[in-house]
Amino acid sequence: MFSLLVALGILMAGILLWVRVAPSDPAVWHVDPVTAPDPAKPNWARIPPGAIMGPPGTLAPRLAAALGAEPRLTLLAGRLEDGHATYVQRSRLMGYPDYITVRILPDAAGQETLALLSRSRFGQGDMGVNAARVARLRAALTGG
Repeated sequence: MFSLLVALGILMAGILLWVRVAPSDPAVWHVDPVTAPDPAKPNWARIPPGAIMGPPGTLAPRLAAALGAEPRLTLLAGRLEDGHATYVQRSRLMGYPDYITVRILPDAAGQETLALLSRSRFGQGDMGVNAARVARLRAALTGG
């Protein structure tokens, strides 16, 4: 019985370690948030194009400031200055990675618009973490 408990403990420790060190492949996570399908799992949130607008050249610096206020966030691929970037944000306790992909696009009226997709890599539920993140970013960009 003791050896079974030890084996289960080692297995759990291995899984927890894998969550923290699993490589993030930009080819998988750096997608176009406009055309990417909704993830199959319920742990994601999105800002569709047209929901946030601004004069040309204004969304990237405002978004950079909003993202700069997010803890444990690192750039995975792209550049916000180029209008397409993917970030990894890890949970505080367990280090679970979430991926936030943003794209800034011109619209037909001469403005620019933002598309954003935030999703978790592991698990089936995120206890509202992605929705809360998207709400914070939306509030920072819209002033409310």
